[in-house]
Formats: sequence, C-alpha cells, structure tokens
Amino acid sequence: MTSADGKSVRLVISGRVQGVWYRAWTKEQADERGLTGWVRNRQDGTVEAVLYGPDAAVDEMIEACRNGPPLARVDDIAVSPADEAPGEDMTEGFVTRPTA
Repeated sequence: MTSADGKSVRLVISGRVQGVWYRAWTKEQADERGLTGWVRNRQDGTVEAVLYGPDAAVDEMIEACRNGPPLARVDDIAVSPADEAPGEDMTEGFVTRPTA
C-alpha cells in the first residue's frame, strides 16, 4: 500500500533466519529508521514482517533485510504490498509478534 505519507509492504524472508536473532535485529533496524509495523517467525521456518513508513526508509530497510544480522543467511525475500494499512497495533512503533 502506498500513500502520501509512505508505503506499507509485507516481506517473507527465507533462508537461515530463525534462531539467529533475525527478529530482534529487524526490530532494532526498523526502530532506527522510524518505521512502524511488526515481525514474527512463521512455522514454515521463514520470517514475516510488515513495514510502514516513508518510501525511502522502507526501501532502505528492505535492502538491509537482504543481509540480515551476522549469523543469518538470507536466500530470498518476497516483497508485496501489505494488504493492511497501519492499524492501531502499528501506532506503538515496531513490534515483535509471536510465531504464527
């Protein structure tokens, strides 16, 4: 989703991305960029994130996610428009959600 205030994207990151601090690293990186949204592990071994913020900051975050934290190995990132606008849970900043 794109608006005058920014855009919202969904990422599904695959590779060695669980058990390597990927979620905590994503939260830290998103906070540094002033993004809102969330990140969670998925039962299939991927990590999913929704990012919302200024276009340039979101694009920068996507590129950072291609590398991830030092112990991660990112094989692929599927990027798609998020089907949700920033909701009430996204006004708190960037949060880590439980595994889904």
